[in-house]
Amino acid sequence: MLRNLPHRTQFLRSLRRFTLLTVLVGACMTGTEVMACPNCKFANETEDSRPRAYMYSILFMIGMPATIFTGFGISFYRMSKKAQIAAELEASEQTDTDQPNLT
Repeated sequence: MLRNLPHRTQFLRSLRRFTLLTVLVGACMTGTEVMACPNCKFANETEDSRPRAYMYSILFMIGMPATIFTGFGISFYRMSKKAQIAAELEASEQTDTDQPNLT
């Protein structure tokens, strides 16, 4: 029973930290009205299509890093696979030339 006590206090400490971090992140993420410049605010309120276009531009900007990193990740994966296949082919050719011809 006494051996489990340090693990329990460590668990409670980490649980408190997690709870505190969750509350702080939640408090920072609460929705508040953002003040824009008067011209932007007026333009977005008067035109029906402009807020939608503004929203799509924000979504596009948010999606670009994921798209770029995915492209780099796929290309690096393909490069490593090609290098692995080339190394295996070279190793198999090397073992073929090392074996004496019995015929």
